[in-house]
Amino acid sequence: MQIPEVPTATLFGTLPDGRSVEAYRLTNRCGMSVTVLTYGGTLQAIDVPDARGERRNVALGFATLDGYLTGDHYFGAVIGRVASRIAGARFELDGTTYSLPPNDPPSSVHGGEKGFNTRLWAAQPSADPDSVAVRLEYVSADGEEGYPGTLATEVTYRLAAEENTLRFEYRATTDRPTVVNLTNHSYLNLLGEGSGSVLDHEVQLYADQYLPLDPQLIPTGELAPVAGTPLDFRTPHRIGERIRIGFAQLVVAQGYDHNYVVTHPAGLETSLVPAARVYEPVSGRTLEVWTTEPGLDVYTGNFLDGSLVGTGGATYRQSDGLAIEPEHFSNSPNTAHFPSVVLRPGEVYRSTTEFRFGAQQPGRRSTVDGTSSQ
Repeated sequence: MQIPEVPTATLFGTLPDGRSVEAYRLTNRCGMSVTVLTYGGTLQAIDVPDARGERRNVALGFATLDGYLTGDHYFGAVIGRVASRIAGARFELDGTTYSLPPNDPPSSVHGGEKGFNTRLWAAQPSADPDSVAVRLEYVSADGEEGYPGTLATEVTYRLAAEENTLRFEYRATTDRPTVVNLTNHSYLNLLGEGSGSVLDHEVQLYADQYLPLDPQLIPTGELAPVAGTPLDFRTPHRIGERIRIGFAQLVVAQGYDHNYVVTHPAGLETSLVPAARVYEPVSGRTLEVWTTEPGLDVYTGNFLDGSLVGTGGATYRQSDGLAIEPEHFSNSPNTAHFPSVVLRPGEVYRSTTEFRFGAQQPGRRSTVDGTSSQ
């Protein structure tokens, strides 16, 4: 079997301090390609074919580096050290309280004012008969954004050679006890970037429970059943079908912005399992999300307000993108009964997620088993 070409770097832009930001384009034999930036470990574009074989970029983002340097939009970026919110911008670990930047007052969100999404990562591209990949490396210094310990972090984006699967492989080690919760914050629109809202996307989530939020969007600590609520996606539903219902949780978040508890069979709590399936009925594009993570944050771009101009020249408005972020639960460092995000010296943090893209006949409704019907 022929080995794919090793991706080569192209210049995407230059940071204000003169450092170069590189772009790597991963391409497979099925018509899919992914563009990765060393700034923020960002997925700048994800080009996938639809049911007719027509390729479009389905990831929201920007055409130039300047777009990524302003604002807290997180398009396509690695989120760390800790994804989602930490209440009160502080946490206690081994009897010591650590204070963080309150970049979403009074909370700290997505790693602080200068999280991993703002850092320049070192890149190592590679290829083998089964995949083409780029490994990104970043060392977060002890005390960076208030977090203890020097954290050596690796994120590998791996595109399968013979199927349209993008694999995210995370690894981290520390020299002091710390907390870590990594994810990728890609906003997707399976009809195509800049094509309007995702409200007609059909979503199925493999989750029986979700985390209710307080008015500051911090989980209350309860693991509540989705049954009987508009947050129940155990069978496929259009995103827009219930998003305007005056359900208290949708009101407080201005849409969907909730952690779901991924269903892991007993004994397989760290195994790769299906967490979500998305279907876009015009293009026929589908996405399956598989992950080892215990949670899945689902966000419908509630705070996009038309002020950002995306890659294709269109503005991004509310619900123009869907972010599906496998991760540990929001505010885990302050919630003892949530799965732990503590990492200690000698331990290795590992996490894996796969985005499995596909297509089915447009206009046909998905069923629970992933087949289709009229």
